[in-house]
Amino acid sequence: MNLDQQANGQKFFHTITFGCQMNLNDSERLAGQLRTLGYEASDEVEQATVILINTCCVRESAEKKIYGKIGEMKRLKLINPNIIIGVVGCMAQKDKEKIFKKYPHIDLVMGTHNTHQLVELIQKIETSRERVLAVWDQAERLAPDVPTVRKSKISAWVPIMYGCNNFCTYCIVPYVRGRERSRTLESIVAEIKQLGEDGFKEITLLGQNVNSYGKDLEENVDFADLLQAVDQIESIARIRYMTSHPRDMNRKVIDTIKNSKRICEHFHLPVQAGNNAILERMNRGYTTEYYLQLVADIRAAVPGASITTDLIMGFPGETEEQFLETLEFIKHVRYDAAYTFLYSQRSGTPAAQYEGQLPLTTKKLRLNQLMDVQNEISLEINKQLEDTVVEVLVEGPSKNDEMTFMGRTRTNKIVLWEKKGVEKSGDLVNIQIDKAQTWVLKGRLL
Repeated sequence: MNLDQQANGQKFFHTITFGCQMNLNDSERLAGQLRTLGYEASDEVEQATVILINTCCVRESAEKKIYGKIGEMKRLKLINPNIIIGVVGCMAQKDKEKIFKKYPHIDLVMGTHNTHQLVELIQKIETSRERVLAVWDQAERLAPDVPTVRKSKISAWVPIMYGCNNFCTYCIVPYVRGRERSRTLESIVAEIKQLGEDGFKEITLLGQNVNSYGKDLEENVDFADLLQAVDQIESIARIRYMTSHPRDMNRKVIDTIKNSKRICEHFHLPVQAGNNAILERMNRGYTTEYYLQLVADIRAAVPGASITTDLIMGFPGETEEQFLETLEFIKHVRYDAAYTFLYSQRSGTPAAQYEGQLPLTTKKLRLNQLMDVQNEISLEINKQLEDTVVEVLVEGPSKNDEMTFMGRTRTNKIVLWEKKGVEKSGDLVNIQIDKAQTWVLKGRLL
């Protein structure tokens, strides 16, 4: 921090976020709370007097990276013993005392159920200079709403529920995020209306399993009812949601999307495997036959929709024959894109104890085979968009080139074009697609 800023009494915070969109939204809510204490965000970690590492523990690779980052922070603490360094989020929830004991330079360890308490915890550390461990084992009820500072001025995440009741055998999320807790329909609609008034064009409804929305509420509402209500908000141009669980996706939701104005025609349906025995061992709650019928229903109701998925390669006990079934399955479905992951053993989950853990070489080989097949399908699907015109929400300049603009179609495809100078972030524009690639579409502004 420079002397001018010190003289002005300016205080800065810096957040480092790992993991999913829910974690990114949590960081926005942490930022909102710190701002009420007079802190401003800084991109420079050296400038900050509060540093928060918002953590993920879904995969082992993420955990290793995070522990490395926690270790790095010791250097800053030696330079300035008065800075406050916090580890928050999913890994803090899982490893609480371990982090607290192993890293004495960490001042705050705060779990997922305590996010709304950040103001009082920071104030406590500021006044007492004592370290704080704040990790509730379970949230009895929904945490109160807190101020939020959005990273984007165009798109916003709006959590509609927290936690997960599914207990897939490979997944740590229910253990670190707790049981499902839905926000009221009124509070969600009010937040989105305000975002529309503030100039946001696109909203993404967030939950570990959005299709379970409302099951725990006294009022008789479900996810389709919420979509219908949000679709009425005229100041918003586009509505997205994630993530859906195939087991709970139903005809009412599909028909709501079909008849909507603003809900994007993009269905993200994580299948995880294309073999029934593996799906059962994963505790996914559906069969490949059920899933294929669901895809058929979506394509019949919303013909232009894109369908994407998540796949886990090398689940314990997966045979070569079962893997080949998954390959055939994705050839049959023909996804627009697939997010593929190596199976990662998570201590505390049932699958970590399963026999038949596969070697890393096998998992990598299968992942590469799967990606080769999927990339070919993605390119073929994207090629069909050449010489067509698509509506794109302008996000702004691409990361690599100020003169190349980027945005997304309603079906969530990334589009790049040469900047004309008339378009600006938040505009809806028409782009003629000239060239399709596996991951992006390239075109020109009409």
